[in-house]
Amino acid sequence: MKALHIYAGPKAMAHIEAHGLKPEHVGVIPAAAGGPKGLILGPLDRFLFGEWLPQSTQPIDLVGASIGAWRMATACLDHPVQGFDRLSHDYIHQHYDVPLGQKRPSAKQVSDEFGKSLNAFYGGRIAEVLNHPRYRLHIVTSRGKHILHREHPLLTPLGYAGAYLCNAVQRKAMGAWLERVVFSSRGALPFETTDFATEHMALNERNFMAALQASCSIPFVLQAVHDIPDAPTGAYWDGGITDYHLHLNYKGLVLYPHFQQAVVPGWLDKALKWRHKATPFLDNTIVLAPNPEWVKTLPNGKLPDRSDFVRYASDFKERVKIWKEAVSQSEQMAQELSEWLVNPDATSVHRL
Repeated sequence: MKALHIYAGPKAMAHIEAHGLKPEHVGVIPAAAGGPKGLILGPLDRFLFGEWLPQSTQPIDLVGASIGAWRMATACLDHPVQGFDRLSHDYIHQHYDVPLGQKRPSAKQVSDEFGKSLNAFYGGRIAEVLNHPRYRLHIVTSRGKHILHREHPLLTPLGYAGAYLCNAVQRKAMGAWLERVVFSSRGALPFETTDFATEHMALNERNFMAALQASCSIPFVLQAVHDIPDAPTGAYWDGGITDYHLHLNYKGLVLYPHFQQAVVPGWLDKALKWRHKATPFLDNTIVLAPNPEWVKTLPNGKLPDRSDFVRYASDFKERVKIWKEAVSQSEQMAQELSEWLVNPDATSVHRL
């Protein structure tokens, strides 16, 4: 059974039919939020950034939210393959002691431990990320407005309820509660920003750690990051809230390793199935995603996800085992992509 499905928008399909797919064709690589689901993309990341893309020289914009921001920052390291190996290991082996009488660790506990892990991962190497000769990193965060401007035990849930209701009516209306703030190592944004309220800030050594942690800070699971240096004041949360799967109006050919076919606009759109369909924003996008039937062959018949933290709360070793097995099996996706790229066949590509 094939592990990899390749999907393409109409412009991207026409490109494959006319020119195939070569590393010098790629202009943008997005990386979605999605927590542990992103682990299965590790082998694809290692192949793309370790073997395939180094065969070209053009600048490439890397856009990431949440775990996707962590992945794309890792791609900018001097030795990305080793970086991706460590990212996979560190993510799989994260463990939080649950206080007696509670079902899960506190948001403060998770934030403190996660911050330590990011500092251990990137400490002394931020300059590598910011000064990569080819890759321009764009970290997506969500900044709260009005009662979401500061995290509060009562007001924050009310604020997110308001954001949910506004978003259900119209995605742009959620901008009354949250705005997209993108931190970029250099260069202009590789996508249009007329779809949602957006701020564009410089990513530097002073704010790198805070911006990256903010991009990964899931509401109520981690604490918000407040007052990121060299950026507007306020509470910053996971970039996936505003841009869950980075369904953006990109400039240039987009190569998108993703854990599913659907590119869902925002975290609050997960239940709004009508927003999961491709739009003209994705016309020039190639999505690399697991075959849904192959996913059923993974441990528990699914991708790793955050529910596993609860399911295996008392069996850390078992969670580590099944996640490592899923990552190991996903090597098949990278192998199939490598073989397809030798002679790209448009007839095997699915319409996005």
